[in-house]
Amino acid sequence: MKKLSLIFAVAFLAAFFTANLFAQEVKFSIPLPLTGTNAKFGEIEKRSYEIALEEINAKGGIKGKNIFLEFEDSQGKPEVSRSIAEKLIDVKKQPVIFGEYSSSCSKAIAAVAEERKTPYLVVTGATDDITQQKYKYVFRMNPTNAYYASGLISFFNEVVKPTSIAILYESSDFGTSGAEDMVKQAERFPMKVLVKEQYEKGAVDFKPILSKVKAVKPDVIYMVSYVMDAALLMRQIKELRIDAKLFAGGAAGFAIPEFIQSAKEAAEYVVTATLWSPQVVYPGAKEVAEKYKKLYKDYPSYHGAEAYSALYIIKDVLTRAKSWTPDDIRVAMKATNMMTAFGPIRFEDKEGYTNQNFMDTLVLQVVNGQHETIWPQKYASKKYIFPIPRWRDRK
Repeated sequence: MKKLSLIFAVAFLAAFFTANLFAQEVKFSIPLPLTGTNAKFGEIEKRSYEIALEEINAKGGIKGKNIFLEFEDSQGKPEVSRSIAEKLIDVKKQPVIFGEYSSSCSKAIAAVAEERKTPYLVVTGATDDITQQKYKYVFRMNPTNAYYASGLISFFNEVVKPTSIAILYESSDFGTSGAEDMVKQAERFPMKVLVKEQYEKGAVDFKPILSKVKAVKPDVIYMVSYVMDAALLMRQIKELRIDAKLFAGGAAGFAIPEFIQSAKEAAEYVVTATLWSPQVVYPGAKEVAEKYKKLYKDYPSYHGAEAYSALYIIKDVLTRAKSWTPDDIRVAMKATNMMTAFGPIRFEDKEGYTNQNFMDTLVLQVVNGQHETIWPQKYASKKYIFPIPRWRDRK
């Protein structure tokens, strides 16, 4: 009997301490592409979440509870993302979802979240229609594709003054919506769209498309691509000696260090829309950029700043929420008004969008093998280089 009592006592104490431990933690699973063609972006975001996690836990977590993060590999596939979201809501009973990278995966999770009335914070998915569905439970912290190029259009208008453009884009939600938005911008500018060509992601030969571009001689060649395609496009543009007033990217692959590393000399002078830069003056932006570089030998892209700031948004929302039920979290999310390292966050209903954050977008240019912020001028780390030299005049 004494042995039996001892066993029960030990079991009771183990259960007590285990329950107490879990009571001191708040757990989140985050869907990200950790394998597949978008794995580089998933890696940047995962690292950035972990930096924020360490900082938040060092300062007491959320209402005294340490945060614990798990990462679910969506492989960049919408059907896998949907399955993960269903598991998080139905099985793990997670009261708020955040994460994912691509627009297609974010759209898949948004549909599940709205259907099951669970708040979802979109972190990087940019296609416009994610927040054009009048969803009550879906919130987006990053600007939409329609606003990605606003800084770039300002640069065109004040500096480049182009009259024609060629638009090349990959056949994804992000690529398609980015291209359509640039067509609308061109009509307002006005710039004549001489070529508008879609390609399949992961193509290895862009020369047939680029030959069409070379024949019409546009002032601007604008590309909406992920990183490997972005680098290959510029290498083949250099190889074919296609000159233009400006080579421009619609963020994504053009805005991360791997673009420069892969495109090498062909990346020089390329400009790209972006949502963030390590040089911006937002509180904490420089510090997180330097911390990331110290750990991983390079600065994060805007995707990293988004992920890092997303965890701070979740902390702010859960701190203010009346309870941690999905409906109370939704109410607290809607009332968000904060400054992050990524920039100001407010979820507004306007211009056909619901629960959408609006903010300034920037322009980067590759100068001496580095991304520099060039526009708007109030954020510039270096003056832009324009006009750019023709290929034959480059060293």
